[in-house]
Amino acid sequence: MRAEVKTRKAGRHHLRQIGLGLLVARDTRLPLFYSIYPGNIHDSKHFESIMEEMFRVACDLNNTKERLTIVIDKGMNSEGNYTWIDEHSRVHFITTYSTYFAQELAATPLDRFEIADTARNRRLIDEERREECQLAYRTKKEYWGKERSVIITYNPRTARKKSYTFESKLDTIRQELLAMRTKVKEGAAHWKKAEDVQARYIRLCQRLHMAPDLFTLNFETSANGLNMSFRKDPYIVKQKKLMFGKNIIITDNTDWATKDIIEASLDRWQVEDRFRLSKNEDLVGVQPIRHWTDSKIKCHLFTCVAAMAYLRRIELKLKSAGIERTAENVMDDMKHLHSILTLPKGARKPTRRLETPSKTQAEVLSAFGHHINEGGVLQPVT
Repeated sequence: MRAEVKTRKAGRHHLRQIGLGLLVARDTRLPLFYSIYPGNIHDSKHFESIMEEMFRVACDLNNTKERLTIVIDKGMNSEGNYTWIDEHSRVHFITTYSTYFAQELAATPLDRFEIADTARNRRLIDEERREECQLAYRTKKEYWGKERSVIITYNPRTARKKSYTFESKLDTIRQELLAMRTKVKEGAAHWKKAEDVQARYIRLCQRLHMAPDLFTLNFETSANGLNMSFRKDPYIVKQKKLMFGKNIIITDNTDWATKDIIEASLDRWQVEDRFRLSKNEDLVGVQPIRHWTDSKIKCHLFTCVAAMAYLRRIELKLKSAGIERTAENVMDDMKHLHSILTLPKGARKPTRRLETPSKTQAEVLSAFGHHINEGGVLQPVT
């Protein structure tokens, strides 16, 4: 699997932008390979060259001739990229697709969906929480010049959250429109032109990240001046709600089971998790990149990828000892394990003593084969 991220120097657009492509092992989440490329061009433009490089490495690492499937973010979707994939018989893809560009598909009624046979759903069913299960509907549709398998998933929890937020914003817009109507009726200054009022409404929708077509504004001019009325469009509102909690997955692995496609798509979080870690300034600190020369930038990113690998090794080491903790949590905990220097009377050299570790600190030390004895000395477990 792979992904790209653009890093900026402290968010300043005039400084050099660098892109980082990362190949992550699906089972261990360890970084296997990385590639650096100019970040001032859209990632999709670099797709072919990065894919050629990464899959050459992947084949060498695994010494395999089996087909390889890449999980792609929807930001990489383009005709050219999938033409390149179609030309490589061993390379296949799973990608997500924006519901905005497939609203009719995303509005598929829920009575066509069924519970997906995923590991998470099986666990929810065992816990008698069937209502929380992810649903799926599978069909076929032509994308990028070929017929592909298309799966629409529905997450009830996400749908509820979006519906609540949506209704709240609808009410906010309605209240604002009532206030606007009052100002128009009173003939307040700057509220006498229909186009000015319409522009204020659009700015309101933009601020709330809502589509302006949810409400229709009507204006009439009479002897008393401008009059304004508005109404909510029930059809558009209904269509929007039908898309809540929906996600579209497209793949050319037409022979895969639905559950395998869904779980492979969800595995994308493993790469995204590594990139999230890369933004931790205390542990990795990929950005901002405060270097100008290519050699220094390469050195900086090498140390960042190495840091990500070491942090993941820490997580794996703890997991093998039965401890499920994130690297960030462990590092934050261990940095509070303090030491002191004591200089006994007459001594010429100070002695270092570690404080008594907490339970979680002791667990980490034990997982790495060490403990702190009664004298405050770090020693290997015998």
